[in-house]
Amino acid sequence: MDIRTVDWKGNSVIMIDQTKLPSELVFVTFTDFHDVAKAIQTLVVRGAPAIGVSGAFGMALASLQSTAETKEELISDLEKAKQILFETRPTAINLSWGLEKIMNTAKSGINIKEIRELIISKAKKMADEDIEINKTMGKNGSILFDDNDVIMTHCNAGALATVAYGTALGVIRATKESGKNVKVIATETRPIQQGSRLTAFELKHDGFDVSLIPDTAVGYSMANGLVNKVIVGADRIVKTGHVFNKIGTYQVATMAKQHGIPFYVAAPLSTIDMESNAEDVIIEMRKGTEVTGIGDTKTAPDDINVINPAFDMTPPELISGIITEKGVVKPPFEESIKKLFA
Repeated sequence: MDIRTVDWKGNSVIMIDQTKLPSELVFVTFTDFHDVAKAIQTLVVRGAPAIGVSGAFGMALASLQSTAETKEELISDLEKAKQILFETRPTAINLSWGLEKIMNTAKSGINIKEIRELIISKAKKMADEDIEINKTMGKNGSILFDDNDVIMTHCNAGALATVAYGTALGVIRATKESGKNVKVIATETRPIQQGSRLTAFELKHDGFDVSLIPDTAVGYSMANGLVNKVIVGADRIVKTGHVFNKIGTYQVATMAKQHGIPFYVAAPLSTIDMESNAEDVIIEMRKGTEVTGIGDTKTAPDDINVINPAFDMTPPELISGIITEKGVVKPPFEESIKKLFA
C-alpha cells in the first residue's frame, strides 16, 4: 500500500479508520489530541509503530491546543496530554517511546513558539523514519526466506500497523521484491479479526498470493505441510527476548516449535524495552463485547463472563530470530539484544 496509515497535514492528524476496513477505505481528521487518544483506544489506528507515531502527533496537537502563556505551563499541559495518550494502550512500548521522545524535544525548546515548531518537526520526522526503518528491516529479514516459501503470519504487522510498508509484512514485501516467489497464510485473528480484515485486505490489494485460515486451523496447516515458516510483529520485546504480541501468538509459536517450523519476529528497536522484565508488562484487557458478538450479531449468551486479553507472551525458547533494522539477532537473546544497543 502506497498510502500512509497516519500523517500530519495542515496542523491536523489524518488516519485511515481501520475499523471500517475492508468494507471501505475511510480517512478521518483530528485537531484535538483527545480524539487521537480515543482513536488509539478504539483501534481506529493500531499496531505498535503506528500508535507510537500517532501518540507523537497527538502531542503535537496538544501543544497547539494549549492556552499556556509560559514554557512551564505548556510543559505541564503536555505532561497531562502524555498521560491521557499513554493510558489508551499500556502494553505497546512504542506508544510510551513516542511520547517520551516528544516530551524530551519539548523541554529543549526556549519558548512556546519554538516548542510547538520543534514538536511538530520531530513527530513528522518520526513518521518518515518509521518507513525507512521498516524497509531496512525488510531487507535484513528477507535473507531468512527462500523461493517458494509459504509463510504464516498472525494479526496484522503490515503497512496498516505502521506509518507504511510494515514490519512482519515488510519482510514479506522485501522478500518478494528480491525476486523470490512466496505465498502467505494469514490467520483471521479473533476477536477483532485483524488478520482477515487487515492483513488479507492489504496483501490481496498488493497482489500477494494469500490464503486465510481460522485461528483454529494453525495446527492443521502446520501438520499437513501447508506452511514452512512463520513471521509476526511485536508490541513489546523485553531484554530477555520475551515477546508480547497479539493474543494467539503464543499458540502459533508453540505449534511451530512442535512441527519444527522457524518462528521469526520482526520489530524495530523502538519496540524493545531494555528496562522492564517480562513479569512487569501489563497485559491490556479489552471489553467482553468484542468476544460475545460479531458486528451487530450476538454470538454468546447474555451476561456470560468473558476473558479477553489483547496480548500474550511468547517465551524466547520458541523464537528462531528477531529481525530489526540493525540486523537479525538469534538466541541467546539476552546477549544478542544487548549488542543492538551497544
